[in-house]
Amino acid sequence: MTAVAASAAEPTVHVNGHLVPRSEATVSVFDRGFLFADAVYEVIPVYQGAAFRLREHLARLDRSLAEIAIDNPYSDRQWSTLIRDLTDANNGGDLSVYLQVTRGAPAWREHWRDEPTVATVVAFTGPLYATSPGAADDGVHAVLRDDPRWHRCDIKATGLLPNVLARRDAAAAGAFEAIFHRDNQVTEGAATNVFALHGEELTTPPLDARLLPGVTRAALIEYLDSIGRRCIEQPVPLEQLVCADEVWLSSSTRELLPVTSIDGQRIGSARPGPVWCDVQDGFSRWIREHTGWL
Repeated sequence: MTAVAASAAEPTVHVNGHLVPRSEATVSVFDRGFLFADAVYEVIPVYQGAAFRLREHLARLDRSLAEIAIDNPYSDRQWSTLIRDLTDANNGGDLSVYLQVTRGAPAWREHWRDEPTVATVVAFTGPLYATSPGAADDGVHAVLRDDPRWHRCDIKATGLLPNVLARRDAAAAGAFEAIFHRDNQVTEGAATNVFALHGEELTTPPLDARLLPGVTRAALIEYLDSIGRRCIEQPVPLEQLVCADEVWLSSSTRELLPVTSIDGQRIGSARPGPVWCDVQDGFSRWIREHTGWL
């Protein structure tokens, strides 16, 4: 990998094997990721210069690539080196790494042509929000939206226009997240997985083609099991969600957030619930204890 020096104030971006200043990071206008969203992506949290669950994130990336028939351009070890070099170039610390792999840039735009292309690889860093003091104090608000997305949401593909529009709707309503539902069943948030607590029973929708297998979702289930709390993977009907004692959202860049209202209807006491308060601090510490490189 080659590097081009960036100014101290300008982030460094990886483009096809090169580290360049953000202002110089470009791809072809004929790239199929740009023209067709013919691409997949991954977001990996990094804490104090070490990645969280890197192997699991890379396994999900590999699966997404295989599902849309793009050869993985790198081995896990090469991805690890790429990500580590990128985070070092951006001063390490706490941040997120965005990876995107497209089918490449052929000479012309055509929906499909059985012609080999070289994958385009782009990676850059962004903020890692974790749980902000405001969320810990007040929780976040959510809205419900019918799930209009395609039927392979288990692939982490870049075609996210429905998610973008749902997040716009949420923002217009003064909410943080839009929670999708299909056939009266909760699927996931526009950029999160969803958990609902009733008494001592915590549930989350089971993995299938309707939702993304979140790495933080799986990590939370593992952590809960380690402290003697069980999470049941089963369908969550809408009526159960809105009457839950607590609702949580998980994601790679936000860890675990409490939802205190949905469509203006209060959840529980309309404050972060006691179980979330009990779980969050320990889970946050546990995450930071499970970081590293390949």
